[in-house]
Amino acid sequence: MEDSSRSYPPEVQFVQLGNREIVLVGTAHVSQESADLVRRVIVAEKPDCVCVELDAKRYEALSQKTRWDSMDLKQLIRKKRLSTLVVNLMLASYQKKLGAQLGVVPGAELLEATKVADELGVPVSLCDREVRVTLRRAWGKTKFWKKSYLLVTLFASLFDTTELTEEKLTELKKQDVLSELLNELGEGLPELKGVIIDERDTYLSEKIKASEGDKLVAVIGAGHLEGTKKALQADRASCMEEIDTIPPVCPIWKVLGWSIPVMIIASIAFIAWKKGGAVAGENIQYWILANGIPSAAGAFIALAHPLTILAAFVAAPLTSLTPVIGAGYVTAFVQVMVMPPVVKEFETVLDDMATVRGWWRNKLLKVLMAFMLPAFGSVIGTWVGGAEIFSNLF
Repeated sequence: MEDSSRSYPPEVQFVQLGNREIVLVGTAHVSQESADLVRRVIVAEKPDCVCVELDAKRYEALSQKTRWDSMDLKQLIRKKRLSTLVVNLMLASYQKKLGAQLGVVPGAELLEATKVADELGVPVSLCDREVRVTLRRAWGKTKFWKKSYLLVTLFASLFDTTELTEEKLTELKKQDVLSELLNELGEGLPELKGVIIDERDTYLSEKIKASEGDKLVAVIGAGHLEGTKKALQADRASCMEEIDTIPPVCPIWKVLGWSIPVMIIASIAFIAWKKGGAVAGENIQYWILANGIPSAAGAFIALAHPLTILAAFVAAPLTSLTPVIGAGYVTAFVQVMVMPPVVKEFETVLDDMATVRGWWRNKLLKVLMAFMLPAFGSVIGTWVGGAEIFSNLF
């Protein structure tokens, strides 16, 4: 029988682990040729299991064309997951923009792998780490003073209309969409590589080895090919629990989160004792205005409902005194209640995200703005109001 390794391009590599054979197929997530290669390899090799670089949610998004209108916004707000929704929508929008330019939906070759497996009656193993965990770990690794830069460039990328060059196309064929997006957003942030590439190489390799069968075909991004091949030949099972965990909030941030409200309240109490109730009342009034006005202004800029603007003004002075809930979650909830998005707006959200006007036209995006802008205004108000109160201590 002809050595099958010689009939494939270099993107197909073989790893022998005892009596098990693993066929690694390194793909470009934006290439029809990759999808064709995946089908060819799976049909020819007839594996016991097909492993793919997908987690359950990404697989659902690819196979079922995620229906954004099935989201329960109120539940997302209660669970404080609006930030995750914003990032997931941005990833989806970025992928759609790539697909429009390349004529191939990013990840099509991964979906092709699952289709071929289904046709052959072969089980599929989803081997990638959940995107939410990857993003949260990447955020945690980003230094404090670079987080704002990352956020700004993230939003700026939505409105980038630059056409892909041949050089960029070549780069895209060497890595997956998530890596490419974060590389673009985080140039100059080498600490992200450990989370986006190295950790996922380990995760993929251990999940592949945990899949059942003596012969496996693993379809992964070309950018993970060498790293995963190396990791397969090592024992990194002990690392899995750590790299699949969202890091807890640093205790210092928890202390800071409570210390500011405590200091504000203690300062007002001290002013009342030292200078009298009238002066303390003036400081309370300043605190209310300093928090309420910027937060309400944020809701106004978002063109939120008048009740949302009012809620921003009322909630910000109170939520600023507790780290348990932010003003943005209050205003987002009110906005959803009074101006719920309609089905059409869920369906067009990815296109609307790519235009400035779309953010104000789409009610779902308006909810997200009603979350972000009042929260930003409340942060400004906390610092301004706190500085004024502390200055009146003496």
